[in-house]
Amino acid sequence: MSSQEQSERTEIDELGEFGLIQHLTKNVELHNASTLQGIGDDAAVLDHLGKPIVVSTDLLLESIHFDLAYMPLKHLGYKSVVVNLSDIYAMNCLPTQVTVSIGVSNRFSVEALEEFYEGVLSACNAYGVDLIGGDTSSSLRGFVISVTAIGEGMPNKIVCRNTAQIGDLICVSGDLGAAYLGLLLLEREKKIYIENPKIQPDLEGQQYIIQRVLKPEARKEIVLLLEELNIVPTSMIDISDGLSSDLLHICTKSEKGCFIYEDKIPIHPDTKAFAYKLNLDPTACALSGGDDYELLFTIATSDYEKIKSHPHISVIGHIVEGDKKQLQTKSGNLYPLTAQGWK
Repeated sequence: MSSQEQSERTEIDELGEFGLIQHLTKNVELHNASTLQGIGDDAAVLDHLGKPIVVSTDLLLESIHFDLAYMPLKHLGYKSVVVNLSDIYAMNCLPTQVTVSIGVSNRFSVEALEEFYEGVLSACNAYGVDLIGGDTSSSLRGFVISVTAIGEGMPNKIVCRNTAQIGDLICVSGDLGAAYLGLLLLEREKKIYIENPKIQPDLEGQQYIIQRVLKPEARKEIVLLLEELNIVPTSMIDISDGLSSDLLHICTKSEKGCFIYEDKIPIHPDTKAFAYKLNLDPTACALSGGDDYELLFTIATSDYEKIKSHPHISVIGHIVEGDKKQLQTKSGNLYPLTAQGWK
């Protein structure tokens, strides 16, 4: 390789996931009027005979996105579908179909794949979506999963990331940080087991945080609630990379800033307790952990009265003019909000 070729090489790590996507797709042109929203959001939006259709695809790779040392195949099948449905809900739409494609090596038996598909079908049944196809292939190394989710939306009610307005309230469903703590616990026990297979795993009764990482749920009920309350969020995204990273996606796309309060970020008591046990800051886990699959959205201040008392929605801050993204700590100090989640 010549010195010129070496000097032109750019490492993927320099760009990160979203920088890489933006770089590779910067010259993409849309050729069809039926493509209403292309690359750059939780899902693409298509016009099918006047009805909006949303489509999203996720790729899950063994040893990158999941570890079969502690991830049961049935749970893996369930989670593979759910994380894709979450992208559809994040567009304020309802999923209707999925396709599932897999690449497997000969270390997997037919019975093992039956277990995986049992989880896939369990998720489809739980969320009322149809499994309509997919593909299978040999894989020389590891288990490869690709799921495409398709959903339907109402005209003028599809919500993207780039439409947050100054003064909007920043809301989040459920609680944050549990999946990250659950992952740390499972990784710890895996390491102990590798060093001494005779020692049985000690999960310390932490069912909540373990369930959040092994069997997450998409927040269908939040989308239905918003419809019932006649609220159309001004922007929305699901929290897969961490609260800070995903909130910054909304701010960057909307060309706005944000101001959030540490004491308003929802964290489950079990998450806090285990974080303290590991000498970790629960807030840091909530900001940067990822894999929560909660919905992060903004609403107009006029809608505040409708949601202020709801136990599963927390108002954590507001959108501001300019490009400052700040976190106010419990002690009143201000810190810049930085993206330290999944890249």
